[in-house]
Amino acid sequence: MDYAENILETIGNTPLVKMNKLTEALPCLVLAKYETFNPGNSVKDRMALKMIEDAEADGRLKPGGTIIEGTSGNTGMGLALAAIVKGYKCIFVISDKQSKEKMDILRAVGAEVVVCPTDVEPTDPRSYYSVSKRLGEETPNSWYVNQYDNPSNAKAHYESTGPEIWKQTDGKVTHFVVGVGTGGTISGVGKYLKEQNPNVKVWGVDTYGSVFKKYHETGIFDENEIYPYVTEGIGEDILPENVDFSIIDGFTKVTDKDAAVYTQLLAKDEGMFLGNSAGAAIKGVLQLKEHFKKDDVVVVLFHDHGSRYVGKMFNNDWMKKMGYLD
Repeated sequence: MDYAENILETIGNTPLVKMNKLTEALPCLVLAKYETFNPGNSVKDRMALKMIEDAEADGRLKPGGTIIEGTSGNTGMGLALAAIVKGYKCIFVISDKQSKEKMDILRAVGAEVVVCPTDVEPTDPRSYYSVSKRLGEETPNSWYVNQYDNPSNAKAHYESTGPEIWKQTDGKVTHFVVGVGTGGTISGVGKYLKEQNPNVKVWGVDTYGSVFKKYHETGIFDENEIYPYVTEGIGEDILPENVDFSIIDGFTKVTDKDAAVYTQLLAKDEGMFLGNSAGAAIKGVLQLKEHFKKDDVVVVLFHDHGSRYVGKMFNNDWMKKMGYLD
């Protein structure tokens, strides 16, 4: 009989799927690393389990403890699944721009959810960074995860996602394109791929309102680059320690409107029911067209599932209200 001992053993080994209609104008083969096949429907399951296992190993997370984290939703889901299997409680701090579906899903898997305002400085005591840190200090027998600076985040992708992509492409991958938030995926995968072949190009997809692209190009952290944006799961107004800029060859920025529109197009043209950052990622690939040649193999990673965005990017009334649909 072939079965997993628990749901955590189903994490990883997600498929590569060829893009067809949306990438017709590109000269190369574009393959999607389809991370919604993880049990929590996102790439974050990988690093959530790794961060918990590493914290257990060195004693930061003790039996019966409470896991505390600031999340845009998906890391929380991965942490919650592991917490259920391993016997921990969870408190997740989320910003009010995240979809209602994400908050409902976290509560459905037994987590306590604290909602904070988006439009405040990271150092503001009301921000989700500050609130999660405070709860970590105040809650007995708790562990504050801090996915932004936790090295186990990038390590998870160095150990699993990167090797999977290398094996699945038979070492023929030439470009890796992915949205950047905490930086764990791009840094871990990018490091592994460049160790196998230093010529592999690693591109980050950023959003307008985020500091990554300008910081990478100039070394300047420009606060004028920071303003509220709609796209979920990518971009930052801080510089997480998990973003290894030395591994990244460049960034391309995608507008909120393009990210939302292409999220719908992935579903309608490719049959890929995916999240908001996937729309940004595939639009980013199209914007990088001039960098691709005929025999290139471009791998784009799709983070999460469309079920998290039914009330937003898949709701035409919301899309019209935002000015994204005529």
